[in-house]
This record gives sequence, C-alpha cells and structure tokens, in this order.
Amino acid sequence: MKVSEIKDLLSAEIHSGDHLMSKEIIGAYASDLMSDVLASIYLDDNAVLVSGLNNTQLIRTAEMLDLSVIVMVRGKKPHPEVIEMARENGMVLLTTGLNMYNSCGLLYSKGIKGFSNGRID
Repeated sequence: MKVSEIKDLLSAEIHSGDHLMSKEIIGAYASDLMSDVLASIYLDDNAVLVSGLNNTQLIRTAEMLDLSVIVMVRGKKPHPEVIEMARENGMVLLTTGLNMYNSCGLLYSKGIKGFSNGRID
C-alpha cells in the first residue's frame, strides 16, 4: 500500500514528506512506548510507525530504525519541533483523528500486517 493510500484511508493530514507519497508500505508497528519500538530493532524500512507520542523522541526512534513514515493518532497536533525534525530527516509525518486501535484496524483490513521481532505476523 502506498503512503498516499494510507493518508486517504486514515483521513490523515500530511505535515512533511510529500516526496515519499508513492513509497510502498508492507507492515506496521504501533506503540506509544518508544522503548517497545526500539526492542523491535529489526523493523523493515517499508513499515509505518503508528503512535500517539508527540515529541522529538518519536522522530529520533524512527530515525534509529531507518523508518521514514509515521502516523500520529488521536487528533494530536505535532509540535513545531517534531515537524521540523521530521522534515530534516526526510520523513513522512501524518496525523489522524482516529485512535490507534481503529487506525491499525483499517490498515490491517487493507493488507498491512503487524511486525513482531522483525517479521510480519
């Protein structure tokens, strides 16, 4: 599924990363705890990170794992420094009013599977 399709599916707003809208996404990982995300160190770079976290740790974690697509859930409005850091790192930053459960459910219903220990479940 392309990032542009994820944006439409989740009725999301884009804050950075227009240049990656045609990137193909094969899996997802969802968490507000960045330590849990880091424990799944073998995430594919074609994964989307779904989170309600709204600080620079979100971007730093994605950067460490070579992830370039992030969806912030629950109607969070990203802080300016989060947007700026995402832009500096060439990342897609999307926001949606949906909660994490429904966001993941919609992604799953369209064939995006979850990652567990570096493998798609």
